[in-house]
Formats: sequence, structure tokens, C-alpha cells
Amino acid sequence: MFGLSFNAERPYLICMTETRLNQRGLIRISAKDQSEDCREFLQGLVTQDMQAVQPDMPQWSAVLTAQGKVLFDFFLWAEGDDILIDCEKDHAEALAKRLKLYRLRRKIGIEIDASLTVHWSLEAEEKPADPRLSLLGYRWLEDSQKEESVDAAYKAHRLSLGVTEGQVELGSDKTLWLECNATELNGVSFSKGCYVGQENTARMNYRQKINRRLVVVPLDQADEKRQRVAYPDLGLSIEHRRVDDITGFDLPDWLKAALAEKTE
Repeated sequence: MFGLSFNAERPYLICMTETRLNQRGLIRISAKDQSEDCREFLQGLVTQDMQAVQPDMPQWSAVLTAQGKVLFDFFLWAEGDDILIDCEKDHAEALAKRLKLYRLRRKIGIEIDASLTVHWSLEAEEKPADPRLSLLGYRWLEDSQKEESVDAAYKAHRLSLGVTEGQVELGSDKTLWLECNATELNGVSFSKGCYVGQENTARMNYRQKINRRLVVVPLDQADEKRQRVAYPDLGLSIEHRRVDDITGFDLPDWLKAALAEKTE
């Protein structure tokens, strides 16, 4: 076996006291008329079932192309009748613009909300757990305030578990959502109704035909032709590889289990 050691010690977490993720932004989806329903509006657009988005139960989701390729990934939060989208701050405006294309004449508000910030910690057990993987820790929203960022520690920990996210790693209109390990990381519902990209996504799941995966590999074993991004400071490479080309790597347990199940 060769590759990452997914059980290694994580020195970047030592003495971490701050919790704010400064590279995350929030979009507020709100009804501007009593006849409107934010959940119903999003239900036909995102991969996750909006009924699963409950107070303190965020869900990982995405907006796809008609072919089932990911454009934006994000977390969905319930706040009263509103829905908050926890996304990459650098792409929040583009995501909001995309959602507005589907709004048409509906009285739905889609606005950047700078009054709240996203926080993360491995020790805040009273906060909501990351819906993708329990080892990723806890995530929550708070009123905006100046605070040092923990984005670097969050990224290092996330990648140490083999979990990819964001446009730099997933690409935009480059990768099929199921190739981003969305099934294994609870980023898709196969029981909800139609949404953009649903047909090809459902077909791939039904046929269990996912030929490629996004994986985290050691930088010294990187294949530049398959590489999405390299992180020299972490010694890691994010790559889009065929499934039969990753069997020799020391994959994280959640991905090993998923691949083993599909070969039985």
C-alpha cells in the first residue's frame, strides 16, 4: 500500500482557539410574499431533499448542470422560514446570480447576508455535526464579528480525511456530482423529486456506474494530467482518477468501504 496515512497526527489543530471560517459566505433565501415557499423553490434546484434541512441539521448539497456536473457545492441551513446557503465567499455572488435565473417573477429574496459568519471546531459537541462525516467536526453560524480565521486548519483537517469541496477542487462544470463522492458524504437524495441534473445522477446511481472519483493523494505520487489542484504546503494533490487507478492508495475508511461495497 502507498499513499496518505489517514490516521496520522494532526499538529495543525494544536492550541486552536478561534473558530471562524472567513472564506465562507452566506446567501439568504427568503419569501417576500405569504404565497411563496423557499423550500419549494429550492427543491427543484438542489441535490438535497429540502425536507431534511431542519434547525441545527444542515445538509451538504449542490447545484448541477443539466448533465449532472457540479457548479457549486454548499451547506443548507434552516432559519425560521428562511434558508441560508453556506458557500464559498469568493463564489457567493455567482451562486446568487445563478439562483436568480430560476426565480423568474417569483417573490423570493436571494441576497448575500453579511450579518452572520460560519464557524467550525472539532470540540464544540453542542453544535451541529458536519453532515458529511462525523470526523469532520462541528459547524455553526453566529453573528458576524472580527476574529482570526481557522480556514487553513479546517482545510488541512478536511483533506486529511479525504474530503474535497469548493470550485478549486471539484471544478465548475467539470465533475459529475457522484464522482465527488456525494453519495458517500450525504450530498444527494435519491428519493426526492426532479431537480436540475437529476436524470443523469439517478441513472448513474441505479446502474452503480461511477468510473471516476475525486481523491486526495500524496503530492510526490501526483499525476499532473489528472490533477485539479496541488497544495505543496500540505504535500497533497487533488485528482480526478479512474476507480481502477486508485486501488493502490491508502484511502480513507469511508471511501474504501464504499468502493468495496460496489465491487461485491
